[in-house]
Amino acid sequence: MRIKQIAMSLEQDLRDRSGNVCELCNSTTDLDLYAVPDSPESTTADTSIFACGTCRTQLQDPEQVAANHWRCLNDSMWSTVPAVQVVAYRMLHQLKAEGWPQDLLDMMYMEEDVREWAKAGIAEDTSSKGLVHRDSNGVILEAGDSVVLLKDLKVKGSSMVAKQGTAVRRISLDHENEKYIEGKVDGQQIVLVTDYVKKL
Repeated sequence: MRIKQIAMSLEQDLRDRSGNVCELCNSTTDLDLYAVPDSPESTTADTSIFACGTCRTQLQDPEQVAANHWRCLNDSMWSTVPAVQVVAYRMLHQLKAEGWPQDLLDMMYMEEDVREWAKAGIAEDTSSKGLVHRDSNGVILEAGDSVVLLKDLKVKGSSMVAKQGTAVRRISLDHENEKYIEGKVDGQQIVLVTDYVKKL
């Protein structure tokens, strides 16, 4: 009985805090609490958010994630609630390859302890995928990094040559091949081989 009371009071706390809307996308349907994984303490209002069914499903199953749904983080990432900031940060990090989430991550402000909490749920996620992209010096590359080309590279299927010394910003990673990354050169999205780039 006591556990049920605690759960109900926790839900009431979240309803009050959120104004009875999803703290991520502002939806008012199918609302329930979502306990933030890898939290520093047991489930409380401080380590939970009030989220709609769509957000909860996508948070729990990466296969279900629809990138456009998360454009709502453009607003909710400014929440003053640390748990909401953590979830926003992790989802933006997960979607970095889309391009626009990196812009939001660059703008996002978090207290240092909240940032550490957010990162705690990311480390194991990346290692579980198995593929590690490394530049010519063996430095690990992540989506959103910037690299410089170490030699002139002919772009397949075009007459374009990407010149040595060109900086390529906000790269995305090929999730099938650890030797390939993608980035824009002269406005054109091209595939680059990691052996010929150096992380900036």
